Amino acid sequence: MDSETKELEVKKEHNASDASSPTTVTSKIDLGFNGKLAFAIAASALGSSFQHGYNTGVLNNPQKIIETWISHTMANRTGEYPDQQTVTFVFSVMTSIFCIGGMIGGAITGVVADRFGRKGGLLLNNIFVILAVICEAISKTVGSYELIILGRFLVGINSGMNAGLAPMYLAEISPINLRGAIGTVYQLVITISILVAQILGLGSILGTAELWPTLLAITIVPAIFQLVTLPFCPESPKYLLSKNNEHEAQNALSWLRGTNIVHEEMDLMKSEYEAVKLLPKVTMRELITNSMLRIPLIISLMVMCAQQLSGINAVMFFSSQIFMMAGLDNAGSTYATLAMGTINVIMTIVSLFLVERAGRKTLLLIGFGGMVIDTALLTIGMLFAAQSKVVSILCIIFVLVYVIMFATGPGSIPWFLVSELFNQAARPIATSLAVSVNWTANFLVGLAFLPLADIMGPWVFIIFVVLQALFLLFIYRKVPETKNKTLEEISAMFRQQSYQ
Repeated sequence: MDSETKELEVKKEHNASDASSPTTVTSKIDLGFNGKLAFAIAASALGSSFQHGYNTGVLNNPQKIIETWISHTMANRTGEYPDQQTVTFVFSVMTSIFCIGGMIGGAITGVVADRFGRKGGLLLNNIFVILAVICEAISKTVGSYELIILGRFLVGINSGMNAGLAPMYLAEISPINLRGAIGTVYQLVITISILVAQILGLGSILGTAELWPTLLAITIVPAIFQLVTLPFCPESPKYLLSKNNEHEAQNALSWLRGTNIVHEEMDLMKSEYEAVKLLPKVTMRELITNSMLRIPLIISLMVMCAQQLSGINAVMFFSSQIFMMAGLDNAGSTYATLAMGTINVIMTIVSLFLVERAGRKTLLLIGFGGMVIDTALLTIGMLFAAQSKVVSILCIIFVLVYVIMFATGPGSIPWFLVSELFNQAARPIATSLAVSVNWTANFLVGLAFLPLADIMGPWVFIIFVVLQALFLLFIYRKVPETKNKTLEEISAMFRQQSYQ
């Protein structure tokens, strides 16, 4: 009993102290972070966001080999080889169908999260990965590129749902003072998995004419990891409480915190839940017509659009082409792309520590502000890259700086910001909308970038400069700071805005 009293007193002291102090943040991390929470984070994030990142980058390096196989497959069926335009179209469908699946997966996230729970939804979602891997693994043997398209569509659905379910679960199991850092883990695993896909796709590893089906099928590994580990973790305490399972919610919270002294946090969760119960059921119409919900919805959708329309996937999908435009040969552009992926991982790790110190809004402003300047310089540099070796090297540096700026905040914060802006009742449907918008914007950039690049050349990046500047202005004017704020405090901010 003495030890319980002592721990409660320590908690009160930390809650009363200044959250911006480095010493305070460290102390809070010591109190909130433990082995079981780390296990739950790994089980939920590794098995979900890995699919998102890996399948985004897996077709990049073996593109030419797969296109050759598509050509041979068509020739075996018709007796004559297709023209390159037809092969390129099939490969483009193969690439973009992943985003279409993501849109669908994102759209049904809310229904899945409400019906099966956050943990339950993540586990069931692995069915799509298993089916996708079966299709992709046998495609070469049976001579069907349509199976790869189907597999990419199915794993896209999985990734779309993961993009909503995993950040929601991470946000709801996190202590308030670690919510941003833990939310950043989703983007961190995406960056790691993109890098893994780029490395494994090298011609010296799995990016060969014989092994590329294995490269695609490796996506089953994180699914197996999640199916083995996540069942040992509890469901989200907030979800359990919303289903009137208070005892199970308290047990889940005790497991995640590594202590039975969770009374204060349970009281806070219950007060938030009681406040939510007094509100009408949140529907799509309610999200749009209620100003207290409409304002955070607009912010969520705009931040998701900002992440994708900043041009990051134009860089990620077509990084090799960008480096070749800057004057590198095939081998050089491949290794420059790997360097870009490595920097992306490192800077996302840095942002994981910065987000609880600097805050969400600050990192978004730094990221987009840096990207506006850097993308403008990249545009100018690309115009003269062919005439000067020095300028071409500067262009490579500008691309790497772009990745650093993106990873500082715009890459990670949108995924968990949605969960911070909405209460328990509105969170699933708002997440569905936000994730669907994110995947739609992702698809549009992937579809439009190459045709626009053919028409505009290096000037295509001016489009992203303008968009980044507009998003920077919006973030400065409208996005609130949610660092170390409870749901009630965040709701109070929107109540105040709705009355103005």
